[in-house]
Amino acid sequence: MENKIQEVKLENYGAIDKFQCNHFSNINLIIGENGTGKTFLLKALYSAVRSMEEYRRGDDIKTISEVLSEKLRWTFQVDWLGDMVSKTAENELYFEVSVGSNKITYQFSQEVSSKIEAVVIPDAGKTGNSIFIPAKEVLSLFSVILKSREVDKVFGFDDTYYDLAKALRIAPKNDKDYSIFLNSRKIVTDVIDGNVDYDEAVGKWIYKNRKNQRFSIGATSEGIKKIAIMDRLLANGYLDQNSIIFIDEVESALHPKAVCQFLDVIAFIANTMGVQVFIASHSYFVIKKLFLIALQKPKTVMCISLNKGKKAQICDLCDGMPENSIIDTSIRLYEQEIEEVL
Repeated sequence: MENKIQEVKLENYGAIDKFQCNHFSNINLIIGENGTGKTFLLKALYSAVRSMEEYRRGDDIKTISEVLSEKLRWTFQVDWLGDMVSKTAENELYFEVSVGSNKITYQFSQEVSSKIEAVVIPDAGKTGNSIFIPAKEVLSLFSVILKSREVDKVFGFDDTYYDLAKALRIAPKNDKDYSIFLNSRKIVTDVIDGNVDYDEAVGKWIYKNRKNQRFSIGATSEGIKKIAIMDRLLANGYLDQNSIIFIDEVESALHPKAVCQFLDVIAFIANTMGVQVFIASHSYFVIKKLFLIALQKPKTVMCISLNKGKKAQICDLCDGMPENSIIDTSIRLYEQEIEEVL
């Protein structure tokens, strides 16, 4: 558990008035209606974890306050960091996360502009490279994302997109001899029936199937593009056992069958490689599939149900699905169907 999130506490953080959890698992599902703060929570965790990883890396001499402030501003795309504080809050925004034996905490008011001063410094930087997979696929927008940040330096694609694009830009390595990584890659390539590669000559991504047929990324399905990035991140060594993966709206642009296949890939990576995963979703298929995965391997899938004006429900998914509007809506549709038929 040295490089995994163990405890989190948030107060007055955007749409989240208060949230606290001191028990996470290999896979952590965050559900809730729109506006309950699912993406906010994911981005808050990612910003802190990436700041811990970038802090004191190599010859970088930036303070943790500088690293964190920049990461928050470009991840949440706010002119003033104070805009992240809940509008109706009387107190300051507060954040705390424990990763292994390390901890980072910070707080600031609505008046803060571009730098956080009240940051508790971790003892050391976190090892590994964590990644955020946003709702929109990035391969088709790869060049645009890099240009908007590295050349134009403007808001548009936040740091979750930019960090992912930079990670994908790393060429695959040939020195990975860990069977655990090779098995993970095999599962991914089996799902998409091939792989994607970056053609340096033309500056474009190409999908190549098992028959060695090549297709431009624009002519490739959304599902293949989304799942294929996992193969790239395993192939180039960006992901390892110290990484934490954050996925926003895993079901976005995917057929239910592809959603299930993708979650099987995620479950294999999480439970075999020991990589911790956080997933935000409002899909019944995602909840149901992860429930079945939890039944196969108990104590590996936690569910966090966010509700407006109420305390978050946190449970082990193998014990059953918590009350939430996604399940309630599915039940109502089923009951309405029965009424219409009868």
